[in-house]
Amino acid sequence: MTALNGKVALVTGAGRGIGRAVALMLAKSGCRVMLSARTVEQLQAVEREIKDHNGIACALPANLTDDAAVKKLAVETRRVFGSVDILINNAGWGRRAPVTKANIDDWDQTFRLNLRAPMMLAREFLPDMIAKGAGAVINIGSVSGKTGEANGAAYSASKFGVIGFSQSLYEEVREHGIKVSVILPGFVDTPLIPPNRQLDRSKMIQPNDIADAVYYVLSSAATCCPVEITVRPQRTPYR
Repeated sequence: MTALNGKVALVTGAGRGIGRAVALMLAKSGCRVMLSARTVEQLQAVEREIKDHNGIACALPANLTDDAAVKKLAVETRRVFGSVDILINNAGWGRRAPVTKANIDDWDQTFRLNLRAPMMLAREFLPDMIAKGAGAVINIGSVSGKTGEANGAAYSASKFGVIGFSQSLYEEVREHGIKVSVILPGFVDTPLIPPNRQLDRSKMIQPNDIADAVYYVLSSAATCCPVEITVRPQRTPYR
């Protein structure tokens, strides 16, 4: 997939942070972009920004922990743009707490959004990609999917799952010409990292850095697939 112009892309978690940066990059590259997230105002702001630069985008708020919302997103994306060429599973969430004190509902929400939703969306859009013999599924994981961290068990476990899902999916669809990649960022300067973490945000990865990694996957030759990319801050953000 060396030419992105005219491709249809769906980006989840597109209202801010990494998702916003990826959506803007894809639109600038000529993609028609379906934007999804929970917060209407943030999505509409990204949609306006893309259109102000003569791009093509459509905002559709969705709670991806709800299977019916996932199905509606798939149906509306096809109705507006047709079949999807690029699926960016970026939406994610996690609440820090020790295992012994964690809210079980928080665990369920974390797994449904971080792992189940990407699997459901891939299930929705892969048949069209298989029929065309081309496409890309890029899952935004985390370095927490490689190394666990105290008080982050559910988030880390869900991101371990994203890596396993990405590896399995790649083996299933590689012969159809579909790229599957998981990108594993370290600390990224986004609202997902709360101020009380006492980190130097100026030393964190920037959202555009992850957008660059996404572009690298999408622009790679048909003879290869960057199946896993780890992006770490050059300098430690710990104070």
